[in-house]
Amino acid sequence: MKNEEKNEIIQLFEHQFQEKVETFSMLPPSGSYREYCRLGNSNRSVLGAFNADVKENTAFLSFSNHFRLKGLPVPEVFAVSSDLKKYLLEDFGNVTLFDYLSEVRESEGFSENVVAEYRKVLKVLPKIQIVAGKDVDYSVCYPREAFDKQSMMWDLNYFKYYFLKLAKVSFDEQALEDDFLTFSNYLLSAPSGYFLYRDFQSRNVMLKDGGVYFIDYQGGRRGALQYDLASLLYDGKADIPQDVRVHLYNYYINELKGYIRVNEPEFASYFNGFVLIRIMQAMGAYGFRGFYEKKEHFLKSIPYAINNLQNLLPELNFPVALPELVNVLNQLTHSETLKEIGQVSSNLTVRITSFSYKKGIPSDPSGNGGGFVFDCRALNNPGRYPEYKTLTGRDLKVQQFIEQNSEMKLFLKPVKTLVEQSVKKYLERGFSHLSVGFGCTGGQHRSVYAAEKLAAHLRNNFPVHVVLVHREQQF
Repeated sequence: MKNEEKNEIIQLFEHQFQEKVETFSMLPPSGSYREYCRLGNSNRSVLGAFNADVKENTAFLSFSNHFRLKGLPVPEVFAVSSDLKKYLLEDFGNVTLFDYLSEVRESEGFSENVVAEYRKVLKVLPKIQIVAGKDVDYSVCYPREAFDKQSMMWDLNYFKYYFLKLAKVSFDEQALEDDFLTFSNYLLSAPSGYFLYRDFQSRNVMLKDGGVYFIDYQGGRRGALQYDLASLLYDGKADIPQDVRVHLYNYYINELKGYIRVNEPEFASYFNGFVLIRIMQAMGAYGFRGFYEKKEHFLKSIPYAINNLQNLLPELNFPVALPELVNVLNQLTHSETLKEIGQVSSNLTVRITSFSYKKGIPSDPSGNGGGFVFDCRALNNPGRYPEYKTLTGRDLKVQQFIEQNSEMKLFLKPVKTLVEQSVKKYLERGFSHLSVGFGCTGGQHRSVYAAEKLAAHLRNNFPVHVVLVHREQQF
């Protein structure tokens, strides 16, 4: 975000609330070209957004106001700039459904706690689709008013050009185009007078104070009910077990029956079709971001998509023939290369440890003896404030304090550069271990936060195995 946009967002805040901005921090970039920041003071924290695409902003702002009027849990829009490129939003914190799933899964697996959160989401979904979708202003939809034939062909060709061709999968192009037309015509025969969220997945659901909240619906349009359900249940890296998918599917159907009559066999047939087009659309995105833009963390989603295809193909029972499409999909599920893309392809383990200097610098159990130790004690310490004493750097309140009241971002920038340099050389030379330590006074707040951030960065950008240890917290 340029200084000009940053200053305009700050001015928007100060004009709206008649209060000075005391803290400002950029949020990590996502898969979109929108930029977000968190700004506020002791009274409030809000999100600022910048997006040069005015049509997309118009859709988001219109949908947000409509959904709020319908009582849906979406962010309140506090202020919008005159050029419609900047706006202020309600801050739901940092924990997405995907973040929660990832954390809980490490200790509990895909437990009932996770399933309960998904049920909360699926309880609201029919209200978004049917109640709110009934009289939403579809004229603001961008880029299309409906998930129509052109939209489907865009997705299918996105898959063809940015995944199949870049992955060097062989196919008969004319036969595949014919199947795309047949397939899209079949999907268009599904009832479609509902609001289609378009990107209904675990990273677009926020968790806060026991509730679920929805974001990033600016691509919404008119469409079939099955598409959003498919997006959520076959969300690539969420990797929902098949038995849990069946349970959640049935839960949704029961909720849906509270709004409309449901022909279950017909719904199921269309559902599998929309699962398939959603997987192909996602694979097109993985190919564009991964193969074309060389962003490795998108490649890590490919094996999950391949696994979803393997589960889905035996269930396909369309009333139309799609021989070349089925041939291509079978090729993908039998490709060992694609199954291994984005997976750890080296023997390098990076051990990241947070610790208290009072108890000494941690030893390196690998015996390698190489690595780094970074001192976080020059940064503002949350532990000095009573409200943070019992919390750690993994807690949202502490994370917000560190991001808004310390120079942690500036501190971590050269840390990442130094560690990346060693990781690249270690990978080239076939080394097996690298250790990184972050120390602070108690090993509870600053060092834990820094260790978590570096671990996430390395996991998303390098083919290494990361071991994360918070020594003083015993996890």
